[in-house]
Amino acid sequence: MKPYLISLAVGMLAGVLYGAVGVRSPAPPTIALIGLLGMLLGEQMVPIAKRLVRGEPVMAYVRSDCAREVLGPQAGKSVSPEESA
Repeated sequence: MKPYLISLAVGMLAGVLYGAVGVRSPAPPTIALIGLLGMLLGEQMVPIAKRLVRGEPVMAYVRSDCAREVLGPQAGKSVSPEESA
């Protein structure tokens, strides 16, 4: 979770700097980001369908491998008390 918060903070800082200078952000519009999310989720439909056809458990895949593919390598890791502070 910490890398996501750091990424968000750095992105916000960049946005503040762009706003202070009066320059438009080169980031894609929100509609493009929604499309990218759709692509990430769509990629996972094939492995899920294959597991359903073979009668294998799907939720275990969704919580582990699928979550890592969509949310990044930190997804599904258990956080120790030292890491959460």
